[in-house]
Amino acid sequence: MASLSRALRVATTCSRRALGPRALTSRAGPTTEKSVPYQQTLKEAQGPTAVAQGPSRPLPSTANVVVIGGGSLGCQTLYHLAKLGVSGAVLLERERLTSGTTWHTAGLLWQLRPSDVEVELLAHTRRVVSRDLEEETGLHTGWIQNGGLFVASNRQRLDEYKRLMSLGKAYGVESHVLSPAETKALYPLMNVDDLYGTLYVPQDGTMDPAGTCTALSRAAAAQGAQVIENCPVSGIRVRTDDFGVRRVAAVETAHGSIQTPCVVNCAGVWASAVGRMAGVKVPLVAMHHAYVVTERIEGIQNMPNVRDHDASVYLRLQGDALSVGGYETNPIFWEEVSDKFAFGLFDLDWDVFSPHIEGAVNRVPVLEKTGVKSTVCGPESFTPDHKPLMGEAPELRGFYLGCGFNSAGMMLGGGCGRELAHWIVHGRPEKDMYSYDIRRFHPQLTDHRRWIRERSHESYAKNYSVVFPHDEPLAGRNMRTDPLHEELLARGCVFQERQGWERPGWFTPQGTAPVLQYDYYGAYGNEAHKDYAYGRLLGDEYTFDFPPHHDVIKKECLACRGAAAVFNMSYFGKFYLVGLDARKAADWLFSADVNRPPGSTVYTCMLNHRGGTESDLTVSRLAPSSQASALTPAFEGDGYYLAVGGAVAQHNWAHIRTVLQDQKFRCQLIDGSEDLGLISIQGPASRAILQEVLDADLSDEAFPFSTHKLVKAARHLVRAMRLSFVGELGWELHVPRPACVPVYQAVMTAGAKHGLVNAGYRAIDSLSIEKGYRHWHADLRPDDSPLEAGLAFTCKLKSAVPFLGRAALEKQRAEGLRRRLLCLTVDEKVPMFGLEAIWRNGQVVGHIRRADFGFAIDKTVAYGYIRDPSGGPVSLDFVKSGEYAVERMGVTCPAQAHLKSPFDPDNKRVKGIY
Repeated sequence: MASLSRALRVATTCSRRALGPRALTSRAGPTTEKSVPYQQTLKEAQGPTAVAQGPSRPLPSTANVVVIGGGSLGCQTLYHLAKLGVSGAVLLERERLTSGTTWHTAGLLWQLRPSDVEVELLAHTRRVVSRDLEEETGLHTGWIQNGGLFVASNRQRLDEYKRLMSLGKAYGVESHVLSPAETKALYPLMNVDDLYGTLYVPQDGTMDPAGTCTALSRAAAAQGAQVIENCPVSGIRVRTDDFGVRRVAAVETAHGSIQTPCVVNCAGVWASAVGRMAGVKVPLVAMHHAYVVTERIEGIQNMPNVRDHDASVYLRLQGDALSVGGYETNPIFWEEVSDKFAFGLFDLDWDVFSPHIEGAVNRVPVLEKTGVKSTVCGPESFTPDHKPLMGEAPELRGFYLGCGFNSAGMMLGGGCGRELAHWIVHGRPEKDMYSYDIRRFHPQLTDHRRWIRERSHESYAKNYSVVFPHDEPLAGRNMRTDPLHEELLARGCVFQERQGWERPGWFTPQGTAPVLQYDYYGAYGNEAHKDYAYGRLLGDEYTFDFPPHHDVIKKECLACRGAAAVFNMSYFGKFYLVGLDARKAADWLFSADVNRPPGSTVYTCMLNHRGGTESDLTVSRLAPSSQASALTPAFEGDGYYLAVGGAVAQHNWAHIRTVLQDQKFRCQLIDGSEDLGLISIQGPASRAILQEVLDADLSDEAFPFSTHKLVKAARHLVRAMRLSFVGELGWELHVPRPACVPVYQAVMTAGAKHGLVNAGYRAIDSLSIEKGYRHWHADLRPDDSPLEAGLAFTCKLKSAVPFLGRAALEKQRAEGLRRRLLCLTVDEKVPMFGLEAIWRNGQVVGHIRRADFGFAIDKTVAYGYIRDPSGGPVSLDFVKSGEYAVERMGVTCPAQAHLKSPFDPDNKRVKGIY
């Protein structure tokens, strides 16, 4: 057999028949069927194809749920549906279980990732595979606990691992940061000369795909579920109900139809094709992903699995050998996905794979003379943000997604299968799954081929990159820009990207920094950008210390506190809820009482049935109008104007629409996001500045806090709202798109003598956390209640008005809060970003959700949920009686707890009292 070093020499000196490194796509189907490094697969024997033999059992005429796809996610979802008591659930697999992508997966499970939610999902997968399935079925899943080792060859990588170790303490995951010498003692065959250290997690391990899926299907069948193999799906039948809502009606196959109200698309690489059957867009791409299996290596037995992120390579223990794989910058796209593909593999392109060989040989030098036993190159699906696609599709009720797992379907399968089952049965998952929810994407993106392709490529290429807190994508940029984009770019704006929108991040004094067309990091014959100002500024962010432009953001923040700042928030979602049942809908949707006189604005939450927070937003009551405009639609009955964070606007839209459909409210939801800009002026001088721009009296008596009016600004009609998201006197101007530039220019001209500055979202993050204002999906998530988050004032519990989630809140209030959001400040000048462990009286009681530096108080401010280790309620006495510390990268810093905002706790500044 060829050794790895010889394979590398061949790849670098010979022209090969396989696709070279410049090739972007592959239209070739699988070639010969090769062996994968498992003792067992569920592949059919030679002879007539399984599909030609017909289904493995007769199809039922009806089913409560039909799962399409018998890979890891399909089997886990079926198993967890059965565990929740769903009778009549059916899984349809076009070939045999695991065919397609699952059968050849490496099956690695690493317990620590830079996401608290994913740590919980991984923990559940590990429980299911290592314990539950064997107890329930008597079958061994193939779980091997040999540990995991992350190696760091630079200081920043080791800092990232220390952050993971601190997070692991909050979840009981044992881990140890080892020195190079300790690493050598643990793994004698490893080269540690270039290492800064490693992170060792003893209870990591590997899963066997065939053993796991067999046990899952056996356990599900024992509880009444059915698995039908050799039965390709040919169509999804859809019906339209009396309210015009599209709903799943049946699944069609060549062997008959199954009537069902619910379909779960777990088809992996083939999920897009299944989506097209139902008119649902599934934004993923298929790529070749490969590893090689070595010959026997003396002394490798019982070694932990290794991830060398900096070399973009992993080493999986395979008995007395290793599987070697990784993620390259020039992966091969599988352009035309074949519906005949089952247990085949592609020929390995050694030119593409060769960087992994170099990395593996450097890390374990014995590999240089070790033979290659087999190559495994199969298809995997990848998504634009490297997160799975889950939840109910916005286009079709009853059609759920469980796909796009970016080669992590085995290790995330248990946790995601459980959450998907809860989603189907209870309408919402138990955990915060927003980052996975298909509804996070705007429809303009899910149907945009270039955006999907570019972003999915970058996600693949950066799979092993350090996850820095302020990183931004370079792919798929400038998709959605607001009217002020060019104006702000010329003033030094450094943009961030959120769901396709370009929004201001901060303003550099070093000139302009436009985002250029994606260069694929120089792959596929593209020339990498040189002297790229935006890329250079982004590179400065690649640190866990304060970035070089920390003082620039400081100036923006202190200008807002001392004079005034203008924030472009045009990317916000702006919706109108109007119609005969709009008041009923508002009462049910919003936790606060929004039925105040026209001209009032209310900060409120939207909840789910479990009392979790689906959104926080402002709702402004409108007077009826007979004439439509960008600022007010024509409507009869009641009307409300909703302003929601732009990064989560699509999630809000989908949530509201779903509730309206479920409750059959007769009203309209109108999206005005593209028609309006939003300019916010905040700070002590904001009233003086705007008094020169607006034709309205801005005194407290004439324009109180939490009110709105239609006024003229630079001769243009705008909606002005007196609100603040940073804790200062201020107004928002909601401006028709054509008027945005002249209104902005008028504000800047008026503000010049008052010290007005441009500021971005980095300043908003700092200012808002300093004031104690919540950010949805950081301090507030769908599994956090307003009571836990300190937002009881947003809930109309003193009234008798029913609202979505009320029963859950009343139950929680009666039983006591089992966790509570806590504000902490740290005097030591150290940056924190979230995921740090919270210590109370020597015990870990939680972790930080969000942290930033507060420039006015000159301290780091952090928020996180804490629990009582005894399991009891978290009372205010419990909070006040503790001594706190925050663990940052393994080092604890003393912290002070606050029951009120550490900045302006009496809320004087928003009232204009300075």
